[in-house]
This record gives sequence, C-alpha cells and structure tokens, in this order.
Amino acid sequence: MAARVSVLPARRCLFDEPVQIRVAGLRPQQAVTLRASLVDESGELFQAHALYRAGSSGELDLSRSPALGGSYLGVEPMGLLWALQSKTPYKRLAKRNVLTPFCVDLEVYEGHRDVSRLLGKCTHERWFLGEGVKRISVREGRLRATLFLPPGTGPFPGLIDLYGSGGGLVEYRASLLASRGFVTLALAYMSFEDIPTIPEILELSYFEEAVNFLQKQQQVKDTGIGVLGLSKGGELAVSMATFLPGIKAAVSISGSTFNSFVPLRGDGFTIPVHPYDLKRMKISDESGLVDFSDVFDDHTDPATWDCRIPVEKSVAKFLFLCGLDDMNWKSDLYCRDAVQRLRQHGQEAEFYSYSGAGHLLEPPYLPLCKVSIHRALGMLVYWGGQWREHAKAQEDAWRRIQAFFWQHLMDSDIPKSKL
Repeated sequence: MAARVSVLPARRCLFDEPVQIRVAGLRPQQAVTLRASLVDESGELFQAHALYRAGSSGELDLSRSPALGGSYLGVEPMGLLWALQSKTPYKRLAKRNVLTPFCVDLEVYEGHRDVSRLLGKCTHERWFLGEGVKRISVREGRLRATLFLPPGTGPFPGLIDLYGSGGGLVEYRASLLASRGFVTLALAYMSFEDIPTIPEILELSYFEEAVNFLQKQQQVKDTGIGVLGLSKGGELAVSMATFLPGIKAAVSISGSTFNSFVPLRGDGFTIPVHPYDLKRMKISDESGLVDFSDVFDDHTDPATWDCRIPVEKSVAKFLFLCGLDDMNWKSDLYCRDAVQRLRQHGQEAEFYSYSGAGHLLEPPYLPLCKVSIHRALGMLVYWGGQWREHAKAQEDAWRRIQAFFWQHLMDSDIPKSKL
C-alpha cells in the first residue's frame, strides 16, 4: 500500500470533535475513492464513500478537496462520518457502551469505478468518554440513572439528560457533556429495568428526586441545575423547568409545549394527555412506515389547554431547538408556541430552527436517522431530515447547547477539553 491515510490532530478523539482527514503518496490528479466503515455493538456495518481526485502534489485534504460523487458532494471535511449508512435499512447508529470507542476504518482505493485495489488505510478511534471522566451507575430510591463526573473537584455545572419515549438509559450524550465539563445525570423514565415501557402515569416527584440527587453531589455548583431533553424528554425538560424550583436552565430539542401520551402528576395536580387520534397516522402501504405528524389535536384549540405545560409561569431560562423537516410531529409550531407565551409574559427565550433538519438532533457527526423502529411502539417511525443540512444543524445546535448552559449555570465561557 503506497498511500498514507492520516487523521489530524490525532487518530483518537472525542466523538464531537472535528478532524482533518488527509491522504499522501498518491499520483498527481489520481482518481481515488475514500471509504469509511464502522461496525456498531450489534455487529451492524455502517459505511460511507466519496470520490476524489488528488491535487498536483499527490495529496488529498478533505477540508479543501471537493467530493465528486458518492455519499455526498463538495467540500465536507466530516462527510465520511455524518454520511454513514447501514447496509440494513432503518438502523440508527447509537452508542450503547460509552466505555469503548467507535472504531472507524478509513480506506483509500484506486479509481472511481473498480475499487478493488486498496492503496492505504488507518483506523480512527472516536470516544464518548473523555480521559478522567467517571461513570457511576445510580440506583438510589426510584432513580435509574448514570452519573458522569468530569475530572477534578469542580465545582461544575450540573445537568440532567433525558431522551425520548423510546425509553431506556441513553448515556452517550451525557458522557460527551461530562467530557466538556458538566456533571451530567443520564436519567431513564420509560422502558428500563423495573420502569414500564409506557407508564400509566409519570410522577414529577421522580424527576425531583433526580434534581435533589444531583444537587447533593459535591462537585456540582450550587447555582441551579440544567436539564436537556429530546422529543418527549424535551417536553419533560420544559415541565421540570416549570414546576421544579431547582431547575435554572432548560433545553428542549424537538419537544412540545403540551403533555403527550402519559399523564404527568405533580403535587396536587395532574396534567392530562393532549388529545390525539391514531386514525390520523399516515402509514405507507409498501414499507409500513408511520408518519405521526397529524395525530395530535390542534394545540391552539382552547379545549386542549388543560393539557398545556404552563411554561410562562417558569423563572428558568429556555433554549428551544428543532428541525423544519421534522416528520414525527410539528415541533417548530410547538416551539414557537412556547416562545410566544414566554414573551407575552415578559420573559425571553432562545429559539433556533434548522432548515432540512429532522426530529432526531444528536451530537455532531452522528449520522442522520430518517427512519427507525420506535422501541416502545414497535413501529417504523419517520423522523425526517436531509443529510447535509441535518449534519450542519447538529454542529450548530451542539455549540449553542453548551454555550447556553455555561452562560446560565456558570456565567463563564466554554472551556476547552481534550481527550
């Protein structure tokens, strides 16, 4: 193998870090194909490829050289990662064990058509847990969670991290945030251990236990807790920031402003489920793909307002994020509703919507998942999104999330963290 594939500044980094992929030792103007391959923990193969032509010096730099075809076009330094797709349809790339990295094989082949001749390769490690970050399983009282502690004594801002109604205990976003200087509690609330797949009711006191637990950690700064949620988790983040005094800042990603699917019981009140009709689901005859975007009744109808989360009563700071190509539900409308109600009550809220982005806005460089099986429902759900636009949205959203929490929980700039 004559060519040399290199990843700069290092072959090993955190998953949310951009890198520079270079190839040296090619012939001037040589046509080559670059391929990235990743096998996830279930043995599923994800791949992306792009066609390139070497420069006059026989070198290729993906931060400057345009892809001429393949999984993407143009100058996309991280395209080989965000364009990864499974050989099996409808698979979502997600990290289950954050103690191990994703290993990405980067290979360069001769030509654009017959890619049988391998010219060079390297393996790139992308980690979700920074050096010195501690992972602690939490089974205290009702809590089913994982605590991540950055290295050092702190104090650090404290975050609670919630994923969606698919349930489980999802750790990879929380572990990345801990690697960036936050004490983070990944919290399960559906479909995990003794927690039912779809609970009959969600108790606000359960989430209050999580806040109290985090506040008791010595490394956590005592200025208030942040909460971050996606989808149903985003809705719960808004509820926590509305009803729990310990929450100072909340980020809702693709969330709603009403209580969906499961009643939420607080101290002396219960928010009922927003009315919906599953007959309004759109199901593809060929694939069985489900579009849920029209199942909910009109959220502006006063008849549904007892299901609203009274976000305007909160004293917390809010950041709302959503994709305009969200095909799961109308998150843009729901975010705008929350922002409007807050502003009518003299409160400010940050809001960013992304053209071409889908429902599942994840940390940077995780590839778009347009369709996957919803674990709780057992259905193929359409999430939406366009590859390049979704990737750019995830990069921007990740920066904004961190800056928002640093501003409101620490009043300091984002620190730089290295693996």
